[in-house]
Amino acid sequence: MFKLIDPDHAFYRPLWIRLLVVAVCASWTAVEFTMGSETWGFILLAITAYTSATLLVFYKPKDPAVPAPTDGPAVNAGPAAEGETGREERP
Repeated sequence: MFKLIDPDHAFYRPLWIRLLVVAVCASWTAVEFTMGSETWGFILLAITAYTSATLLVFYKPKDPAVPAPTDGPAVNAGPAAEGETGREERP
């Protein structure tokens, strides 16, 4: 399913960032209503409600200790991945 905001992204993990995003949306909504643009005010009111519900009310962080699943085989990073340091040993 397509999400407008991905709450599982690491950017939204700190509480202050989630509060800041909701506060910016709410402030923009207030500006639109203050300037007399009711249509944009109601559109932004819906966006503010969506962001606050997604980032504050229903937010459940994933466990950071669990690695994300990969879709393919592991990528070989080169000689260092095989235990080689890339340096030649001198006698």
